[in-house]
Amino acid sequence: MATFEQWVAGARPRTLFAAIAPVVIGTAAAAQDSHPSYAIAILAGVVALALQVGVNYANDYSDGIRGTDDSRVGPVRLVGQKLARPESVKAAAFLSFGFAAVTGLALVALAEAWLLLPLGILSIIAAWKYTGGDNPYGYLGLGEVFVFVFFGLVATLGTQYAQVGTVTSFGVAAAVGVGAIASAILVVNNLRDIPTDSQTGKHTLAVRLGDAGTRRLWLGLIVLSILCVGVMAIWDPWALAGLLSIAAIWGAVQVVMGGAEGRRLVPVLGSTGRYELVYAVTVFAGILASRALA
Repeated sequence: MATFEQWVAGARPRTLFAAIAPVVIGTAAAAQDSHPSYAIAILAGVVALALQVGVNYANDYSDGIRGTDDSRVGPVRLVGQKLARPESVKAAAFLSFGFAAVTGLALVALAEAWLLLPLGILSIIAAWKYTGGDNPYGYLGLGEVFVFVFFGLVATLGTQYAQVGTVTSFGVAAAVGVGAIASAILVVNNLRDIPTDSQTGKHTLAVRLGDAGTRRLWLGLIVLSILCVGVMAIWDPWALAGLLSIAAIWGAVQVVMGGAEGRRLVPVLGSTGRYELVYAVTVFAGILASRALA
């Protein structure tokens, strides 16, 4: 039986920043053009966290029963390391998805944003299909697309829309920025796993691009996120506060582009996740400062 600490580790806490950051920067987008609702923002954060945990447990279950987690480095694998029964991990995934669905329904009702309901349903289906089912798209090199769309565009713009009933160009730039960073988290995760994924038939984008190409992709996504700060500044120069977040990723850039492999890449997961949260918080702080001085 897995311990409580192992269940927590199996939820992969280092990835949870990717759930919170879109809500923070989506609220910044709402504040930039209107008056945000922090109650709705909190509900959106709970939904995002539940979805992220559900994805992580679902990934643990699906990869575990396929045997692709048997020889990995990095975080705890509940099924792959035989710490928990596969059925229990699958149940944990669906409990998380169920909680996200119930909370999401409350969010939609409170915000009267019924347009978000089908998007929420699609998000849960896509979360399961990432590594679950007969033809998981995560095994086809499409995982980064899923992360960019659902933990970037949908999460950010959905948060903004739920609060103010519209999306803006500022919001789109913000969504692309955090989506790029969220994708970068998966890219470095898959960079670390290239050797084992290649052996087990998991054809991730990293496996397809190879080591050097994957490192360049990771760096390109980080650069794209920085460029998006400049785009946001077109509508509010105070968004440039987001550039302060570069300090949070600089060390990881040196590690990845310096050729680190295996376990040496594990801390980069946390660093990239923290960068995403700092990125969102600093942009939000800049927008709040702009409103205060207006």
